[in-house]
Amino acid sequence: MELEDGLAPPMANGELLFEAPWQGRVFGIARVLSEQGYFPWDDFREALINKISYWDQSHREHDPYAYYDHFLAALTDLLSRKKLFDFSELLDRDEQFRVRPHGHDH
Repeated sequence: MELEDGLAPPMANGELLFEAPWQGRVFGIARVLSEQGYFPWDDFREALINKISYWDQSHREHDPYAYYDHFLAALTDLLSRKKLFDFSELLDRDEQFRVRPHGHDH
């Protein structure tokens, strides 16, 4: 797996940096799905480039940049395009998690 400098995940001392557990999970999910042949890594890379480019063009310079938000959006778009899941089901599931009490382990 290789990404260009501007698309590389946040790193320190050669280690991936994750600010929240979900970021490491989504990164792992993308790698495993690609390694198991669900999509070529280059397809994911292209989806990520498109998400980041869109964000760059539509946001001001001082807006906070959240790499893994783009990463997750690229992955869900790619999986939806490849018909590996139904996006409406994902939205329903997301809503179920949103209404759970704060601190509930999901």
